[in-house]
Amino acid sequence: MPITAQQLLQILPNARSQAGVFESALNLAMDRFQINTRLRMAAFIAQVGHESGQFQYVKELGGDQYLSKYDIGTLAKSLGNTPEADGDGQKYRGRGLIQITGHDNYLACSKALFGDDRLLRTPELLEQAEWACKSAAWFWNSRNLNALADAGDIETITRRINGGLNGMQDRLNLWTKATKVLT
Repeated sequence: MPITAQQLLQILPNARSQAGVFESALNLAMDRFQINTRLRMAAFIAQVGHESGQFQYVKELGGDQYLSKYDIGTLAKSLGNTPEADGDGQKYRGRGLIQITGHDNYLACSKALFGDDRLLRTPELLEQAEWACKSAAWFWNSRNLNALADAGDIETITRRINGGLNGMQDRLNLWTKATKVLT
């Protein structure tokens, strides 16, 4: 069952015209990665809705100082970025509806979606609706989040996406709304 722009707006009212921009790309991406039941779709829309500020942001906000956490130190290393202060933090900042972050995640996503490493050369592709949606659905699938969505385990889904419980109440509110809209 595809989701409509009208349903997206009922769940994500701040998406405004972006609901229409993302409708088709979301449906294609969800179909490709079997995000195709009411519970799976509700959980996915809630998570990408939160992560993207209701489709307003497909690139992580922040200047050089903020993004330096991805450039040097433990977090940068865990993301596969080089240990030198060479701009990896800016280049591989969060992008797409689920905010793919870091060299290693960009590479894995690129190999899965394109069969090559083009996202390392052109990370901005994840800012386009098609790839913003497909990268989010790929990430979802690669972390086996459909099984957690089937169980209604929004907390574990959030931890696997965010690394913690940042924005948990918003995610729960969006999920509750989505489960009602998608009946």
